[in-house]
Amino acid sequence: MSHQYRVKTQDQIHFITFTVVDWVDIFIRPAYKKIIINSLKYAQENKGLELYAWCLMTNHLHLLVSIKEPFQLSDFVRDFKKFTNKEIIKLMDAEHESRRDWMLYRFSYHAKFNNRIKDYKVWQDGYYTIECFNHHILAQKLDYIHNNPVKAEIVALPEEYLYSSAKNYLNEKGLLNVIKVDTSFSDFMK
Repeated sequence: MSHQYRVKTQDQIHFITFTVVDWVDIFIRPAYKKIIINSLKYAQENKGLELYAWCLMTNHLHLLVSIKEPFQLSDFVRDFKKFTNKEIIKLMDAEHESRRDWMLYRFSYHAKFNNRIKDYKVWQDGYYTIECFNHHILAQKLDYIHNNPVKAEIVALPEEYLYSSAKNYLNEKGLLNVIKVDTSFSDFMK
């Protein structure tokens, strides 16, 4: 998804998807996943990121997030993608990666089309976002995020997937702290 979407309301919860160029399955190795986890932790602690749900798949990342003032969601997106892009490439150079040449070729090919990127481009331009302005959309996106690994037949149950917040919603410890959202429709039934 290489479209530029606009964030209209900063204080709203947003469903965001970041996708790797050419849908390259880079996040099959724990070391690359750790870059994403650590970057999200850093943003939570230092950049006003409020994380409600997340799921890291082999080639894309889903987030349910909002941002605290004075921070901007677009700044988080820019900084997150720029930093993780750089760290992923740095790790590829340091670690033994059997697909290194092929992946670097794909990433360098896509960098050619963006003057702001020098050598390698891991993430597609822009990001996909939907404002979750009611409980129905919020519940739908939360379910979609947590069931992504089930639909991909990686696990049988959402909470079995380590790289998501599904465990948090069962009151178990996940890799990242999340703010659990109440997706009950009781407020709308009155």
